[in-house]
Amino acid sequence: MDLDAVRTFAAVVDTGSFQEAAVDMSITQQGASRRVAALEKDLGVRLFDRTPRGAQLTIDGRVFLPHARELLRAEERAAASVRPGRRALRVDVVGRRLAPAGLLREFHTAHPELELDVVRHFDAGDAIDAVGSGLIDASFRAVTSSRLPAGISATPVYDEPIQLLTGPAHPLAAARTVTPADLIGHRIWMPGIVTGTEWALFYADLATEFGLTVDALGPNFGIEPLLDALADSAELATFVGEQTRLVWPASHDLRRIDLHTPTPVYPHALLYRSDNPHPALAALRAHLGTAHPVAGTWLPAWVAVPGR
Repeated sequence: MDLDAVRTFAAVVDTGSFQEAAVDMSITQQGASRRVAALEKDLGVRLFDRTPRGAQLTIDGRVFLPHARELLRAEERAAASVRPGRRALRVDVVGRRLAPAGLLREFHTAHPELELDVVRHFDAGDAIDAVGSGLIDASFRAVTSSRLPAGISATPVYDEPIQLLTGPAHPLAAARTVTPADLIGHRIWMPGIVTGTEWALFYADLATEFGLTVDALGPNFGIEPLLDALADSAELATFVGEQTRLVWPASHDLRRIDLHTPTPVYPHALLYRSDNPHPALAALRAHLGTAHPVAGTWLPAWVAVPGR
């Protein structure tokens, strides 16, 4: 079985599209499609349904997925076994536009001599399993429970302020800052929320705490269509992390507005195996330090990472 094809299959699952998977793997979209098509031919089944919303796993695809991940873990363990101390530090950043990617870029700037392999795991459970098995060295996650698997540690590293993003016609567009109470009655549209994820839990708790309307109604066509919709709407707004990297046309005139009294913060933590001896992991942990509570911020009650 072609492991490059298996790796491409897993990347499409993690990103939700052949285009994003191709970007992550530094190949063309056609190349990613050819690899998966060859794997489907080899297996004699269809792994994905191609839809306007992206690539959706078929029943056979869902059955094959855990076995594919185990193949990739076995490959990584085999390679790591013959190159101790020389392989790149593998770190999951969830998404390349998000704050963890920025934290890792800052680390790379401070330590350019250390090799990094930046990966993305969409599902927190998959990321935790990958840390535990040694497939990756660390993952940035919001830890929704203090009951992590034995041997895996979590250190809080960055509480990221949440901002409101609106178009120029929104009633709050001219505000420099707003409070959560100011958002009551306004629709906060977040089509990227996926049920069962740690960020879905965070925003559900935020909405409950302050009586907000946060919804993910309608199809998720990606960040650019969301920005287009905000620019054209006098009603829609969304939440973004302060460090989320976004670019839009100047004509959109979108507004990033700080939230205060209190400031909701998203709790990024670094997950890693306690017995992982990789020297670059120790350097990464030292560089990141440990986040501590700040007065005037809000965190959901489930944030229970030791040391916070």
